[in-house]
Amino acid sequence: MITPELLARINELARKKRTIGLTEEETAEQKKLYEIYLEAIRGQVTNLLDSIEIVDQPPKPKKDRKILTQKTINLRRMIH
Repeated sequence: MITPELLARINELARKKRTIGLTEEETAEQKKLYEIYLEAIRGQVTNLLDSIEIVDQPPKPKKDRKILTQKTINLRRMIH
């Protein structure tokens, strides 16, 4: 689970790594924290994908061509 404390420690180690560098213990801790974080993210994505339900939509019925032809003819009579 991703907690504010976990994120704070990850960010703290990242800042320290960019500025003065990390000791071997801190590097190992950072690696462990990254794995915990990534495992939690993967779990969230898996749960999200598991909750998605795909529903096929039935095809829309085609319009009756006779009605369309009849409407076209009626419009032509009105114009002429």
